[in-house]
Parts: sequence; C-alpha cells; structure tokens
Amino acid sequence: MTRSRHSLAGRSDIRRILVIKWTAMGDVVLASAIIEDLHRAFPDATIDLNTMEPWDRLFRDDPRIQRIFTVDLRGRERGWRGIRRWLREVRRGRYDLVVDLQSNDRSALLLSALLLSGGRIPYRIGHRKRLPYNIFAPAPEGPRYSLEWSRAALRAAGIPAETPLPVLHVPTQNREHAQALMIEEGLVTGQFALFMPGCQAAGHLKRWGAERYAELARLIQAEGVKAALIGGPDEREECARIRALAGDAVVDLCGRTEVLDILPLAEASRYIVSNDTGTAHLSAAADRPMVVICGPTDPRRVRPPGDKVTALQATLPCINCYGKQCSHHSCMPMVTPRAVLAVLHGRAPESADVALFGARPERPLATPHSAMDP
Repeated sequence: MTRSRHSLAGRSDIRRILVIKWTAMGDVVLASAIIEDLHRAFPDATIDLNTMEPWDRLFRDDPRIQRIFTVDLRGRERGWRGIRRWLREVRRGRYDLVVDLQSNDRSALLLSALLLSGGRIPYRIGHRKRLPYNIFAPAPEGPRYSLEWSRAALRAAGIPAETPLPVLHVPTQNREHAQALMIEEGLVTGQFALFMPGCQAAGHLKRWGAERYAELARLIQAEGVKAALIGGPDEREECARIRALAGDAVVDLCGRTEVLDILPLAEASRYIVSNDTGTAHLSAAADRPMVVICGPTDPRRVRPPGDKVTALQATLPCINCYGKQCSHHSCMPMVTPRAVLAVLHGRAPESADVALFGARPERPLATPHSAMDP
C-alpha cells in the first residue's frame, strides 16, 4: 500500500470526481455533507454520484452534481450484467479521484476489477487500509459514526471536512407541497412537532411504540404544540395506531409526503422526535432541535449530526444488540414520554435509567421564524 497522507485540496489535476454511496437512506443523506466538502475543495471540478434507487431522488436538482448513475447490483442487474455496466459507467467518467463512501467488500472488489482491467484513477479514497485504496482513514478507536469515518478519510487526503450537517437542495415543487400540507392541516410554523415513529419493517425493534408517541403527543398538546406524523408505506399502520390513540393531538401525514417534502416541514417545526431511521438523518439538515430514541442500535454510531440533536437510550446491559428479535424489548418502554419531554424542555430526564448522547438544549426551545407560515 502507498502512503495514507496526501494533500489534494485545490489541485488543478483533479478535474473529475466520483462519489460512491449506495445505501442506506440515512447514510446517503450524510454523504451530502461530504459532497459539500468536495465541492468547496474543488470548486471547478465535476462531481458525479453513483448511488442506488430510490436515493438518487435526493440529488435530482442538486447543482453540485453533474451526473448521477444507478446500477441495481442487488436486484435486476445482479451478477455479471450489473458488474459490466458499472465498470462501463465508471470508465466513461475518466475520473481523477474516487471517494468510496460505501467502502464495503463489493465496492472495493469493483474498483479493484476496474484497475486490474486497465482503468486508471490516480487517487482512490476509502474508509479502510485495503486494496484498491491508496488514501484511507486511520484505524478507528472505538465506535465510529459513519460521517466521522468519511470525514477522516477526506482529511487523510488533505481535504478539509468541515460541513457539520447534511446539505440537500430541495426543489421548489417539494417546498410548495410541504407548504400546501401545512395550510391544509392548520400547521403553524414553530407550533408543531414532527414525529417519525416508524422505520423499515425489518428493523421493528427500533420503534419506540405507538402508545408512547401518542402519550407524548397529548403532553405537548397541553402546551399548545400539535404533532405531525411522517412515514412511508411501511409505517402507515404505526401512524394509524398513534392517530387512533392520540385523537386530535396529531395530524397524520404518513404516506402523503415525498422524501424531499420532509426537509421543509422539519425546518418549520418546533422540534423533532424520531426513532433511529433514515428520515431523522434527513431532518438533521434542518438544524432543528431533535430527540432520537435508540434501543438496539448504538447512539454513538447512529445519532444524526448536529449540536441540536440528542439521543436517548435506556441503561440496560443488552443495549446495542442490533437484534432483529427480542423476547422482552424492554429498552424502549424505559425511555418514557416524560423523559423525552424533559429533554425538549432543556432538562435532563429525572430517571437514572436513561442516558443522553450528544447535545442537550440549555433552555426551552424557541419558536423559529420562517417564510413557510401559512
């Protein structure tokens, strides 16, 4: 392997850059901060993105990116068909720098195959010291958040990595749709909370639970704050249960938003409460106060970025198990709605059974001002 320290920022011979980030939604959103760092370091270079559907939609109107290409390596293009097309697309780019934010066995193998078949990319940044990367992040000490790992890899290349939050460009039609939903449901900027109570069906243990979200909705309703539920197809049943339990304390927007509608809604919200899910990372771009409830996943790895984000987790010996099945699932009930409300008010939870990770507001949350007032 070659040396792991370079100084690439601003070099005139880096004219074409490829960023690779396939999945999952939250990690693709975080990659937007790295794309911003690259755009600032190489303002005259062309940046292309290789991702997977449907996450290409996150960047469809992004002025920083010239070309987006997707190859379904795990589905309809699985096997040699997808490999050949991927190699063809990357060769076509004639890249001077590739930043592999996926850095798994498959992406490393594909890049290695490209090099062995005569493809030439002078600078290849990855997360680990392994082929095919000639620039890589130093070995982590303890759990490393995916964004921090990517930042470390950029810094090993001498590229400043200073963008604190995801940077997404929301098309006008998404902002208009978000505003229309607010008007339709009577949501006033700064007077509603955004709840994200779901996650993909396979990760159901990450869900805090309809009963607890409903109780929190009733608690904040007493303070003049309405809850708006956000979710996709896998979460409609969960949102419907919360609506049935909480009544007029909530507005159910589940299934009524596109992914890029969520950011302007988050920007207009008073605060956000979420499970460990991809939309929480997307909402972090709004820089609004947020509480994320964690159970089987490690807050040190999954807490969205930002000084206004706090993760809560029960203090149990079995936390961070990353399990798909559990006989008791006691980590979620231990994080009570009143514990979440305390953090939203700028206080620590009274219970010693709940640990905090990241930022905690020092005073009650202020009402934001936004052009999105209906």
